[in-house]
Amino acid sequence: MRALVLTAGLGTRLQPLTLARAKAAAPVDGEPLVTRTIRWLVRSGVSDLVLNLHHKPETIAAAVGDGRQLGARVRYSWESPILGSAGGPRRALPLLLDGTSESTFLLINGDTMSDLDLDAMIDFHRRSRALVTMALIPNPRPDKYGGVLLDDRHAVAGFTRRGTPGPSFHFIGPQVADADAFASLEDGVRAESVLEVYPRLMQARPGSVMGFVSDAGFHDIGTPADLLQMSLELAAADGRPDRPRWGRHVRVAPTARVTRSVLWDGVEVGDRATVHECILADGVVVPPGAALVRQAVARGPDELVVATL
Repeated sequence: MRALVLTAGLGTRLQPLTLARAKAAAPVDGEPLVTRTIRWLVRSGVSDLVLNLHHKPETIAAAVGDGRQLGARVRYSWESPILGSAGGPRRALPLLLDGTSESTFLLINGDTMSDLDLDAMIDFHRRSRALVTMALIPNPRPDKYGGVLLDDRHAVAGFTRRGTPGPSFHFIGPQVADADAFASLEDGVRAESVLEVYPRLMQARPGSVMGFVSDAGFHDIGTPADLLQMSLELAAADGRPDRPRWGRHVRVAPTARVTRSVLWDGVEVGDRATVHECILADGVVVPPGAALVRQAVARGPDELVVATL
């Protein structure tokens, strides 16, 4: 089975860091999120992959290449303009179906981390004869996340906005899909899955969109604060409490103090500067004596762009 990893997004919630890299290329504890996703897929037995590209595609291609160093075969589906969560899969269908009789593939969000049992979800999808199966967990934060409603057969019955009272399920990113779910869409036209395509499928063919419920772990790397927190958690689990891995060619002056922070490639921190719980994107220079606390900093076209975490 092949997989499409959705990495074309603009990463609006991750700004200003996406001035430097595509969201999926942002390092989490020193490793780009997209390569972490690919390693997880390879460990799960899925190594024939397509990545869709739009925003800063060179940063993803530089991290992944053809995938061989990660044990995968990687090809790219280019989007200009960006085509959305359903238009992107439609554009990628020729690559996903080329040279194979398998019309079922995985869809993986490029901005989440999970330990979902993919084999179990694929088996559920095949037995249900659905067109799409969404990976779900009980909604941990209905105030923060929109919800998915299921009927007693685990068919998706509807979607709710965040803040909607009552129990629901939370979509954590992975899906199993059949090509027929997207084949009727016009190539090159933007389309969204949850907002447009899936409701039409559910109305035309009840049971065509199913929910696979599990207790899988899930991390949304949506904002700079999420990225910093996940980096700190991974560092602690690896025996490096409060010390996430930094990028290449980082220079920190001997009199500077950097604590609980993520530094990307080419960062420089000047004499007597202090940096605490920050993310400094590629090429950021912290001048001598500066004090940064809980900030995400990236280089804009003319000046540094700063956001509070």
